[in-house]
Amino acid sequence: MALDGLTLYGITKELQNSITGAKIDKISQAENDEVLLSIRGDGKTFKLLISANSSNPRIYFVEKYKKENPLKAPMFLMILRKYIQSGRILKISQEGLERIIKFDIEAYDDLKTPKVRSLIIEIMGRHSNIILVDKDSNKILDSIKRIPITTSSVREVLPGKDYFLPPSQGKLNPISNLDFSSFVSKITSKDLLLYKAIYESYSGISPLIAKEVCYRASLDLDSSTASISNFQLERLFNSFERMINQIKNHIFYPCIVSDLALDKIIDFSIIRLTIYDSLKIKEYESISKATEEFYLLRDLKERMSQKNSSLKKLVAQKIDRLENKISKQKNELHETLVMEELKKKGDLLTAYIYMLEKGMKFINVPDFYNANSPEITIGLDENLSPSENIQKLYKKYNKLKKRKSELTIQINQSQEELSYLQNVLLSIENCESYQEIEDIRDELAKEGYIKSKGINKKNKKRDASLALEPLEFKSTDGTKILVGRNNRQNDQLTFKISSPDDIWLHTKDIAGSHVIIKTSLDLVSESTLKEGAILAAYHSKGRLSSNVPVDYTSRKNVKKPSGAKPGMVIYENQHTVYITPKEEDIIRMRCINGENKTDS
Repeated sequence: MALDGLTLYGITKELQNSITGAKIDKISQAENDEVLLSIRGDGKTFKLLISANSSNPRIYFVEKYKKENPLKAPMFLMILRKYIQSGRILKISQEGLERIIKFDIEAYDDLKTPKVRSLIIEIMGRHSNIILVDKDSNKILDSIKRIPITTSSVREVLPGKDYFLPPSQGKLNPISNLDFSSFVSKITSKDLLLYKAIYESYSGISPLIAKEVCYRASLDLDSSTASISNFQLERLFNSFERMINQIKNHIFYPCIVSDLALDKIIDFSIIRLTIYDSLKIKEYESISKATEEFYLLRDLKERMSQKNSSLKKLVAQKIDRLENKISKQKNELHETLVMEELKKKGDLLTAYIYMLEKGMKFINVPDFYNANSPEITIGLDENLSPSENIQKLYKKYNKLKKRKSELTIQINQSQEELSYLQNVLLSIENCESYQEIEDIRDELAKEGYIKSKGINKKNKKRDASLALEPLEFKSTDGTKILVGRNNRQNDQLTFKISSPDDIWLHTKDIAGSHVIIKTSLDLVSESTLKEGAILAAYHSKGRLSSNVPVDYTSRKNVKKPSGAKPGMVIYENQHTVYITPKEEDIIRMRCINGENKTDS
């Protein structure tokens, strides 16, 4: 879990420095398990998100919170407003390095007497909770999740009950209790993997942080406590001590780690994760900003995945059915190969019709089509006359010939449809916004693959104005390169946005985006042409492959056949280059509002 005790230690320090002494101005509760505190202090307003969500419990300052409040205020929200709204934050503390943060808040009661209440945030996975406690009596006023004895025999969390901390796991606090002898004693008490021994011995340490300690000590992550030497133990302790001293001295490195090749958010932390140096590490100026960005990105990925999963499944199913259809059509086409043999037999029987008699079951005749086979045996229907046997063969031949022609057309049509759907599937997988998903959904509706939502005519102009622009990049020498996001945009990019002399690129026989380099073939530099090919390969089904073939030609050589589906084109006079796309090249060229994007 990313939000471990060390990260909460850093967040606690950030909260202490920012809002101690500040006033709680407003409280809202948009979800059943989370609240938002609007806090004013030193002329600034802070928004503090506190969530007891079972999957993503968290606490941090937010800047991009846009959830709407329910029409009817939940009971817990009314309790918070009654007891702590307009209150002043006296103290913010963390329980050791446990994932528990406590706010002591002074507010006036109904008799205008100042009273102190504690808002306690327990971040413990599915047991996470937000609990309001009267500090003097230690009685629970209420909690965002009420836990009766029937739910937990260990600890009741109900109004009127005494508050006590969750059971201790007996771990040491490395901030206040870290010395070599106790470290050795704890680590070597059980035969475990080194990193597991660390996080099972010390509070606030996640498996990721424990692995980072081992990595910095240059120790194998698969090493066990039973096999470690005294020298390695000392090295491991020094690595751990250096990390903890940085945290104690409030030297934080808020960052998010991403695997760009897999388009996946890996983790975030308040320390530099050297174990992930081969991946992209983005640094932030504050822990809250890194935490907020992490959960926003992860939430966006999850919501995007949920939103396009049904669409992706539908297209994938149609691709499977189409591939099966093509396979059957090809098998049937293969069966038509016997038609030439039927014609040959019909021709031979016609030539030797004088040798035929009704009632014959077969006949041997010279094969003048094959010099190496002087005779061929031809089966006959004994109930048919010689001419009727010949007509039967020619009739089968003509039927198969017609079927071959039909199958050839059908297979070509099926292959074109398959190519189209593969492009659609790729576009769905590469979606970065809800608008892109809606564009694809609208395209599929217009092509008859799904039911239309019935958008009225008044909204058409508005929908068109909301359409996303093609992705924009700049090559090393500053040349603009545009990439289509989906099939409909590919058509728009190729036939409306680009000029006839621009360079058009596309992966050879591989589903992918149309790419336009805004210059002509006689003016393009070798580096720009290569970078355009990299973009074409990256925005294709061959993204993770090496030596991806990319065709390029002048845009004027690209045509759209009559009746072709969106994004489907034919082209000529092309050249082919082979490219291995790399993520760092894409990041370097990526543009936002016409400026190259760089990440810290």
